[in-house]
Amino acid sequence: MSSSTSSPERHGVVPSYLLARLAESGRFPRAAAAARQTLTSGRPPFRARIDLSIDENGDLVAQLSDAPNRTISDAGNTQQLPGAVVRGEDDPPVADASVNEAFDGLGATFEMLLSAFGRNSLNDAGAPLDATVHYGVDYDNAFWDGERMVFGDGDGEVFRGFTGSITVIGHELAHGVIQHTANLEYQGQPGALNESIADVLGALTEQFLLDQTADAATWLIGAEIFTDAVEGKALRSMLDPGTAYDDDELGKDPQPAHMRDFVKTTEDNGGVHINSGIPNRAFALFARDLGGNAWERAGVAWYQALTGGLSSTATFTEFADATVAAAAELGDEIADAARRAWRAVGVYEDERVPSTE
Repeated sequence: MSSSTSSPERHGVVPSYLLARLAESGRFPRAAAAARQTLTSGRPPFRARIDLSIDENGDLVAQLSDAPNRTISDAGNTQQLPGAVVRGEDDPPVADASVNEAFDGLGATFEMLLSAFGRNSLNDAGAPLDATVHYGVDYDNAFWDGERMVFGDGDGEVFRGFTGSITVIGHELAHGVIQHTANLEYQGQPGALNESIADVLGALTEQFLLDQTADAATWLIGAEIFTDAVEGKALRSMLDPGTAYDDDELGKDPQPAHMRDFVKTTEDNGGVHINSGIPNRAFALFARDLGGNAWERAGVAWYQALTGGLSSTATFTEFADATVAAAAELGDEIADAARRAWRAVGVYEDERVPSTE
């Protein structure tokens, strides 16, 4: 039997407009059929780990710290959730690469949230991290359903399996963080912020895992999920929105990089995957302006803005104001960098830049 979910929305990483375009493809018949199927288909005990060390007196010292509690299930190419449990937290790797990739990706996201922000799992109270792999047949997406991460295997023509992308895993789990904090409405500008913050945390998960600086990072979301048949490098580029792909079948990446190009549409829940390019670029510019590791200062400002009482209906400007205020707590120069970033994408105009004095 399928499980019930606490949220009616599926926050999938592949936007519906891209799947709709793919559904009409003549070049990729299997992918077209998979896209049509994907479009129509529709917790928490505390866990800790013990770290052992030897002190200067030669005595054994045990330290208790937060640890993930992961369970990976296999849907067996059905759409029944959660599926059969195939790996738990204390189990060794299995023969199925998708299971191990999901397990490792959940762990990487947990470690980034804990190390960068002191957050103990998605709800900051040790919630378990559950995921299901092999969802559906040729299912072209990965999504957070309000309780767990769900991964499709892709169609093999356009999309590969989704467990291979750490930015996708970090992005989808970030929807769980957002759900437990500001719970941004999934419509219009709040929805675009929801998607953008998920991209930010997805990118930070990859950068933290690889120990990359903001300058060295690619700022690509889903760089691993397209096959070689696609003219594209990723689903989205945070640094250069609108440049992630340009393919005869899939069309051109529609994301704007500036408010002058903000897309007004009733599709995609009011453009949540499209207009997220604007705050995405603001964060990438902010992090690169500061230099060093993006999760240490830029990420902290964004996280504090998200968790500091942000309204569920926040606009771009309201979120920008919250990030500037959070950045000011870290230093005047960091607040100045945040203002420059929001000005660069047109959310702030010269006469509308808040002072923190």
